[in-house]
Amino acid sequence: MTTTVNLTPEELAAGQDLEQLKQLVGLVEYDIDKDPFPVTGWDAIVFVSGNATQSALYYQSAWGMQLVAYSGPETGNRDHKSFVLKSGSIRFVINGAVDPDSPLVEHHRKHGDGVVDIALEVPDVDKCIAQARRAGATVVREPEDVTDEHGIVRIAAIATYGETIHTLVDRSRYDGPYLPGYVEQQSSYVPRDGQPKRLFQALDHIVGNVELGKMDEWVEFYNRVMGFVNMAEFIGDDIATDYSALMSKVVANGNHRVKFPLNEPAIAKKKSQIDEYLEFYRGAGAQHLAVATGDIIGTVDALRKNGVEFLDTPDSYYEDAELRARIGEVRVPVEELQSRGILVDRDEDGYLLQIFTKPLGDRPTVFFELIERHGSLGFGKGNFKALFEAIEREQDKRGNL
Repeated sequence: MTTTVNLTPEELAAGQDLEQLKQLVGLVEYDIDKDPFPVTGWDAIVFVSGNATQSALYYQSAWGMQLVAYSGPETGNRDHKSFVLKSGSIRFVINGAVDPDSPLVEHHRKHGDGVVDIALEVPDVDKCIAQARRAGATVVREPEDVTDEHGIVRIAAIATYGETIHTLVDRSRYDGPYLPGYVEQQSSYVPRDGQPKRLFQALDHIVGNVELGKMDEWVEFYNRVMGFVNMAEFIGDDIATDYSALMSKVVANGNHRVKFPLNEPAIAKKKSQIDEYLEFYRGAGAQHLAVATGDIIGTVDALRKNGVEFLDTPDSYYEDAELRARIGEVRVPVEELQSRGILVDRDEDGYLLQIFTKPLGDRPTVFFELIERHGSLGFGKGNFKALFEAIEREQDKRGNL
């Protein structure tokens, strides 16, 4: 029986340690030998962009990510440009069409900028695909080896909600910068003086928005196909305002590196944030990415200097006596959180600090969350109403409430 959780190569390369990671993302030990679909962790989050060249520069200049690899016409890829960026153990891949007939053109026309592939690192691609097939999943890429002078990557993919896929990657026999077909590349962009080495260290979770009535179907998919466990459930008054409502359930892989809250709209007086997303994304997809930081104060300050915009939180949130009594002592004064609009929540395991950006693209779809955990394994349940009211204010400005 194997219960030890080891650092991945990406985490080792980022200089992380196990205790740090347990705090950053709530990592837990589990028995990998009993897992029918063992997932080690995140491999890459793959975006489609209307202009990958500019998007890659944005993630470097605003979010402090580093360019590490590239594929494009100069490397023999005539279809699209692809920029690989890293921050800590997170890898973002930004793809944009070069060929006007590229399938990425139609994908972007329909969905806008967004996540097309949540790629996962697995120790045994063939075992996972065999399990997925037995459980009725759609295999969109059969297992195959891709090779170059850096070694061999075993790779396959399955379909999930909307047009999102999970590429399954075993890179244990590979030491290249990303995948065969990519070359190592560094950017000419120079960060401003005083910029921290990195603004976030790891990926905590990715939220998927699905259509009305589909949430339980996709929760069951992750349970049945990938052996994910149910972590939490948010239904009813927990997750509603006077105007809009949604329902959410959270599934996670065995070691909790990979966590997927899945949302669906609920019937309410007006259009919820999930309804707005589904309308403008034209279907189900990844709504937001939560990135983990050990210093949310410093990260938010740096991001604001870099031009990133966050949702506003009213002063009344911080002046609420019930909130202050519930959260107790946290590592920074509440006044410091208030000046930055950072939310705080406490549960039986500890507390967390979190803040949400405004949508990152032209459509009101994808946004980011910053999260700093101190023991809490939750998702900020106590902040849901305040968050949704903040989102509703932005929806109202856009005329979409």
